[in-house]
Amino acid sequence: MESAFATLDWIIFAVYAFVILGMGLFISRGKKGVEKTAQDYFLANKSLTWWAIGASLIAANISAEQFIGMSGSGYALGIGIACYEWIAAASLIVIAKYFIPIFIEKKIYTMPQFLAERYSRGVSTAFAIFWLLVYVFVNLTSVTYMGALAMETILGIPLMYGIIGLAVFSGIYSIYGGLKAVAWTDVIQVFFLVVGGLVTTYVALDAVGGVGSGPLKGFQTLFDGARDHFHMIAEQDARPDVFLDLPVWELFLVEFG
Repeated sequence: MESAFATLDWIIFAVYAFVILGMGLFISRGKKGVEKTAQDYFLANKSLTWWAIGASLIAANISAEQFIGMSGSGYALGIGIACYEWIAAASLIVIAKYFIPIFIEKKIYTMPQFLAERYSRGVSTAFAIFWLLVYVFVNLTSVTYMGALAMETILGIPLMYGIIGLAVFSGIYSIYGGLKAVAWTDVIQVFFLVVGGLVTTYVALDAVGGVGSGPLKGFQTLFDGARDHFHMIAEQDARPDVFLDLPVWELFLVEFG
């Protein structure tokens, strides 16, 4: 039975990888004799619909960082770790209301471009280099590591092979196809991310309450056994360890900064 499930895991993984890679390369293809411009590559020729952009935004913000990293933090610290996302939602509303209209009017598409026009080319270059280093050495490394760790646990793929494989796999269609390929493959991925998250939550809560008891029973068991984990804002006196990891004002400064 265990080997049958292992085989099924490999089949699902292979089919999913084939669909994503195939769609990314299919969308990336250009018209014969027509050379892609920078607008085609970085802005998808401004052809994306609002729901595709929204799906891509969600998919870009959900990864192993949430499924593994924040889940682990939730287990250790409680739901206070969700403050990062709540504050991010508030900052996005401010950006959408006051900044995006200006960016659209001025035809500003990136933050380095905005900084170059608002301040100087030096500020823009420093900002671009800083965030490039952050993404390469912090975001991408942590996400690929956690994704490869999950693959090692579930499929038995060696950790280093998983890290290299994930990097190469995502880079094939992303670098070749640009924003258009990334956005439309994200539309597929966001469906599986959301549905997979809901299924995982259901299965986990059902297991906590006793297999077959249902998610509500599991949630009640969690609440009764770890009531102190269900506070969004950690009290410094009650849980000083959590307060050190989730200081309220610093969270605001990180998200709005």
